[in-house]
Amino acid sequence: MTNLFRLSSEQGQSPWLDNLKRSYLTSGELQRWIDKGIRGLTSNPTIFQKAIQGSNDYDSQFRDLVTAQRSIAESYWEMVVSDIRGALDVFAPLYSSSNGADGFVSVEVDPNLAHEAGGTLQAGRELWQRIDRPNLMIKIPATEEGLPAIRSMIAEGRNVNVTLIFGLDRYQKVMEAYIDGLDDRVRAGGAPSGIASVASFFISRVDTEIDRRLDEVGTAEALALRGRAAVAQARLAYDAFSRTFSGSRWDSLKNAGAAVQRPLWASTSTKNPAYPDTLYVDELIGPDTVNTLPDTTVDAFIDHGRVSRTIDTDVDGARATWDAIGRLVDLDDVAARLEREGVTAFQKSFDELLGALTAKSAEL
Repeated sequence: MTNLFRLSSEQGQSPWLDNLKRSYLTSGELQRWIDKGIRGLTSNPTIFQKAIQGSNDYDSQFRDLVTAQRSIAESYWEMVVSDIRGALDVFAPLYSSSNGADGFVSVEVDPNLAHEAGGTLQAGRELWQRIDRPNLMIKIPATEEGLPAIRSMIAEGRNVNVTLIFGLDRYQKVMEAYIDGLDDRVRAGGAPSGIASVASFFISRVDTEIDRRLDEVGTAEALALRGRAAVAQARLAYDAFSRTFSGSRWDSLKNAGAAVQRPLWASTSTKNPAYPDTLYVDELIGPDTVNTLPDTTVDAFIDHGRVSRTIDTDVDGARATWDAIGRLVDLDDVAARLEREGVTAFQKSFDELLGALTAKSAEL
């Protein structure tokens, strides 16, 4: 039994793969990841940019789409939807055997809609209807404008992966949007059962940005706090999750069949080579959570990761660490900056890929 299987069977955490490309489907590689213990998959515009521009696997389909006079944007989405549907089919048996707890595949709405509530909701609905699989999750960014779209999607019975969460205040609003959506659904006569959602908290980017600011402060106290911010914040996020999904309001929804919105730890490869390569897996293990991992981190964790419950150990210590960092660094500004950069990075990947496809179409 690999460490990935132990995460799920012993600790209640689901390891997902943070990658997708056409060769995973055509070669059977995705099934081999599942055989190692992977229980779901996430994608984003940057992943698809690397997949489509980094291989010839899409050339035949793209040529057919161009020949059929499909626009570049239509061609992009057709290639993405083909990959997502293929992955959904591979994960379908796991979705069934887990009674809808796992086996999900996530696809993101156009990142250029990140600050358009109506456009995000429309795009989410269209992707959901177009792909038409019960184990699909629509990724919606946790911008202020994304929150009402998240609530509406949940109220309409659609699975949502809320992405690009960088701060505790915004995370609380994400959880409230999910619960409000379930309440809306119940008030409209629907059932809250069968709806799945995760809230994707980005981890390594928090340490990268806060470490940079601590270096600028330069005191002994500041330097001693480097590499501790992301884990501390994630543990506080899990504490907020535990408190939010309890009490009479949640119990009423739970009794009607609602499932919690699981925290998902994203961006969990370490960017600083001085930190252990499994740091953001080893230190964030606990029940009702997901960790989505790039290929190299999966292999590293299988090889030498530590499987034990860590996410709620020493919450008081995590709060003390977070407060100490907050006295030296503007944490609200960190979250706002990382959100802007995250949205911009996905928009850049999306737009660059469309540009590359436009150039390629002229050569056909």
